Amino acid sequence: MSLWIYNSLNRVKEEFIPLQDGVVTMYVCGPTVYGHAHLGHAKSYVSFDVVAKWLRHSGYRVKYIQNITDVGHLTDDSDEGEDKIARQARKERIDPMEIAQYYTRSYYEDMDRLGIDRPNIAPTATGHIPDQVNLISTLIEKGHAYEVNGNVYFSVESFKEYGKLSGRTTEEARQSGGRVETRSEKRHPADFALWKKAEPGHLMKWDSPWGSGYPGWHAECSAMAMKYLGETIDIHGGGMENKFPHHECEIAQSEAATGKPYVRYWMHNNMVTVNGTKMGKSLGNFINLKDIFKRFAPVVIRFFILQSHYRSPLDFSETAIDASRTGLEKLQDTWTRLQQAAPGSGEIETRPFQERLTEAMNDDFNTPIAIAVLFDLAKAVNTAIAAPSGLNQDSLDRCISLFRSFGEEVLGILQNPATEKGKTNNEDEETLDTVMNLLIDIRSRARSGKDYELSDLIRDKLAEAGITMKDTREGTEWSRS
Repeated sequence: MSLWIYNSLNRVKEEFIPLQDGVVTMYVCGPTVYGHAHLGHAKSYVSFDVVAKWLRHSGYRVKYIQNITDVGHLTDDSDEGEDKIARQARKERIDPMEIAQYYTRSYYEDMDRLGIDRPNIAPTATGHIPDQVNLISTLIEKGHAYEVNGNVYFSVESFKEYGKLSGRTTEEARQSGGRVETRSEKRHPADFALWKKAEPGHLMKWDSPWGSGYPGWHAECSAMAMKYLGETIDIHGGGMENKFPHHECEIAQSEAATGKPYVRYWMHNNMVTVNGTKMGKSLGNFINLKDIFKRFAPVVIRFFILQSHYRSPLDFSETAIDASRTGLEKLQDTWTRLQQAAPGSGEIETRPFQERLTEAMNDDFNTPIAIAVLFDLAKAVNTAIAAPSGLNQDSLDRCISLFRSFGEEVLGILQNPATEKGKTNNEDEETLDTVMNLLIDIRSRARSGKDYELSDLIRDKLAEAGITMKDTREGTEWSRS
């Protein structure tokens, strides 16, 4: 049974055939680390985690790269504005690299709690400046880029296929507002920055043939993807909002530099809404994961995300999450009951369930259908176990194998039964959250009462236990060291 993937480039489902037999090269745009991870991050990275898990389950060796953007992403996602990390560093009055490191640790902490496997390689933009400089130099040499006053721009008119992913022409890019700004030193308004001149006082800067500066946002992904995966890669993933300008620019600069196709299968996940409205900081409905995890177990959030297809919008509401929690508890109860069942003489034919699960995952990673099949299997298991004859050992083994393969390993929504103390790992996390919130409250009251000795004692003892507390304008935050 073949795997079919919806290719955003050609806008159709295509049979997946990797460039190298048995090996899949996969690159997914990672976060810009200037704040805590939010529900939009969870939607994207849970989705692509399942993609990687299913490919590995199907027998492929997957080389998965996910970058960390720690320089160069400007506030309007184009060539104007301020570096997002530099702006956050100014707000918190600390070094930009401290901002990047702190929020990188925070990001991985949240992803770990969601059961997301770490990528094979997680390169940073700041760690690959020479690679980006080399890419930019190649583009200048081939006539696809030009330097003006210490800035280097890619000439979109030099690449005739610019717009093939997003469907935008260079003329439409010229006329569009917001993300593509007219700048007098550009030859064309849609030309995008490969290298930015550092203004006086800019901390994150490097020497280059064009003077002191830093790379544009788009250059890093091309440079790092091609360094670790080759000039042509199998799968490139990211959020739908990255189609333009980011992924469009990636294609242009990569293919202009190599003369080869950059990506064979483009995958884009849809956005998150909150009660039907697009999620955003400016709208006041922005939800970060640390806040969500105070109310809902991370596995419930993962289950909630996978109940919708990765290409479908995800609408967050308290009612929807509560419904997901109830459904997951039922599925988890069956999984626990199945592993504790004593052998009987009854049987279940599991082949149809396995075929339906495989068919769902091979149909562009259709997790909602796969979850529905698991519920059908759970219903059959519950009925059989409750019957006087029970299930024989062979049927139990086959059912356990399906739940483990698809529920635990591929979808990551089922957890091992309770430990010998009767407490799941997730309950441990919830208990830790409760204790930490209590300690933060006690420390806050101590500081308000000028009892700095107690305040410092709480902070220092937690640090010894591997937990870091950080005081911000929004309040006190904590993370594992």
